Amino acid sequence: MARFTDYKTFRTALGGRLLEFEIGKVCEQANGQVTVRYEDTVVNCTAVASKEPKQDADFFPLSCNYEEKMYAVGKIPGGYIKREGKAGEHATLVSRLIDRPLRPLFPKGYRNDVVVTCTAWSVDHDCSPEIAAVIGSSVAIAISDIPWDGPTAGVVVGRVDGEFIINPTFEQRQVSELNLTVCGTEEAIMMVEAGAKELPEDVMLDAIMFAHEEIKVLCRFIKEIVAEVGKEKQEYKVFKAGDDVDAAVRAYSTEKMVEAIKTFDKLERLANMDAVEKDALEHFAEEFEGRESEIADVTYAIKKEEVRRMILEEGIRPDNRKLTEIRPVWSETGFLPRTHGSGLFKRGQTQALSVCTLAPLSEAQNLDSIDADVTTKRYMHQYNFPGYSTGEAKVSRAPGRREIGHGALAERALLPVLPSEVEFPYAIRVVSEILSSNGSSSMASTCGSTLALMDAGVPIKKPVSGIAMGLIEGFNEDGSSKFAVLSDIQGMEDFLGDMDFKVTGTPDGVTALQMDIKVHGLSREILKQALDQAKVGRAEILANMLEEIPEPRAELSKWAPRAISLQINPDKIRIVIGKGGETINGMVEKYDVKIDITDEGLVSIYGLDGEKTEACKKEIELLTAEVEVGGIYEGTVTRILTTAKGSVGAFIEILPGKEGLLHISKMAKERVEKVEDVMNIGDKVTVKVSEIDSQNRINLSRKELL
Repeated sequence: MARFTDYKTFRTALGGRLLEFEIGKVCEQANGQVTVRYEDTVVNCTAVASKEPKQDADFFPLSCNYEEKMYAVGKIPGGYIKREGKAGEHATLVSRLIDRPLRPLFPKGYRNDVVVTCTAWSVDHDCSPEIAAVIGSSVAIAISDIPWDGPTAGVVVGRVDGEFIINPTFEQRQVSELNLTVCGTEEAIMMVEAGAKELPEDVMLDAIMFAHEEIKVLCRFIKEIVAEVGKEKQEYKVFKAGDDVDAAVRAYSTEKMVEAIKTFDKLERLANMDAVEKDALEHFAEEFEGRESEIADVTYAIKKEEVRRMILEEGIRPDNRKLTEIRPVWSETGFLPRTHGSGLFKRGQTQALSVCTLAPLSEAQNLDSIDADVTTKRYMHQYNFPGYSTGEAKVSRAPGRREIGHGALAERALLPVLPSEVEFPYAIRVVSEILSSNGSSSMASTCGSTLALMDAGVPIKKPVSGIAMGLIEGFNEDGSSKFAVLSDIQGMEDFLGDMDFKVTGTPDGVTALQMDIKVHGLSREILKQALDQAKVGRAEILANMLEEIPEPRAELSKWAPRAISLQINPDKIRIVIGKGGETINGMVEKYDVKIDITDEGLVSIYGLDGEKTEACKKEIELLTAEVEVGGIYEGTVTRILTTAKGSVGAFIEILPGKEGLLHISKMAKERVEKVEDVMNIGDKVTVKVSEIDSQNRINLSRKELL
């Protein structure tokens, strides 16, 4: 049978495994397309741009989407509707991962719609489909006619036994103390996202630079692909203000805007800047009629340039702080009386209320995704960002990509310090409500969540704090570069600056990183300074938190369920459950508890009454206990063994479902004529196991105990 062969295949290696790019075989109507094959992982990546710019848009309309197809891992979607629907949390986070390194490299003023779609068609869990999508999206745009200053590439770095590993396999991920994703160009780092088990800053920096060496190789390889099959870049219209508008508005509004920027309070500062923009629109309404958007563009440019100039040249931030200065911080726990734990954290004009809820392990979240690493989630962190937090009259909707991303970051920050299921057999949900926002609300939610967990009595290993770092880059008169790294950035510094670098950790190391930039990359020097400054800032914030609550509460809230766990032999699970669930349901009703049992034999018992919960545990221990030779038990006489000569022994139930024979000769030190002289059915008797024979029969003695 004939096969289509008019396509190109490019091959390289990544992490010791074959990485292939097929171009021109499918999706020929897209501006750019590549099918990425990473061993048995197959991800299709396309890039499509509209032919005309988006009308009246004052932003670049880029949309990046990662699609998980359940057939990729041989699954049918769960639920009643057996097809993929809205992207799940994991796919949403990967979509953000794809977007962040691509976006800064599109031309400023470019307004055409661009849609990047990466679809996981087949998944080998040793070969990350996420990284295939990150690299494939870069190739698809680079070879297309869409204007873009790439290519970029990305890799995952793990750390096992002190050694860095590029794109670790599934087994390596299970034991890795680092899960770091880095994206960049051949020249510099563009994006960082990481979860880590308290790794020192210098190790994190080395890992980032280790990743960049591999990224350089990939970028050079992609350039070779572009040289062979890349299309000529299309001409496009750039939206910017005319020179006449630019000169006039700058002359009229610059000084006024500088004064407005220097206002300390956020809302007052915004109002003053809005007034400057409104004044400019009114002043030039007749002279530049119909060109209002150009006037607004110039006032925005003035605002951005002046904020950056003041920081770089004068060392003045909008609220007059020093570059390394943290805004005033305060913390409060026990804010809500009926919740299991609550923490209120405020830093400057950013305020987060985090609330902790404890529940049985069976209430952990089940995940329906193509990811093999995680099928359930015991710790859930959710982040809400209502309109009132920024003074906007906006109705709350379902969480968007930003809310999901910020929630995942705080979740990742705290995972390394949570106790194990055996130590603390609870599902844990923390919800962070942002009450007021002026920069780095995700880091406020991390701090608030630490407070809430400690207030709930969750025995976290160490407290975690977080801080967001910013960057302003510029040039000296001689053309050399200069920069300023800002600690604890506020909203304006994030919006008008070049970097948002979030760092969380304990006093002993980093637990999570997330970095987004708006420039063409960062050097090692900038990254090192940002990490070092963040460490100092985190320590200052944590000191304030620990003044409020120095360690987790010794007791859980009286409103939280009490939990006791025990490990049983998995073969005994059927005994605890009983025929048709009769045994376990009886205990649930008798002790007013909830009982969860895992396939591995971990039994967790939950109840508000501690005594009943403990009694239930003892019953399960009895049900599953093993009879031991030499063991002493209090049993119940269940039946009398009778022969033609009369009664010669009694069967004693020493454990539920476990009987032993107490021979008449072992009942007392003196001679016993008949069993009924010593005991009757229903009597409680203390006996010792003297033997378990080859047929697993249990022989008992009472005589030895008298």
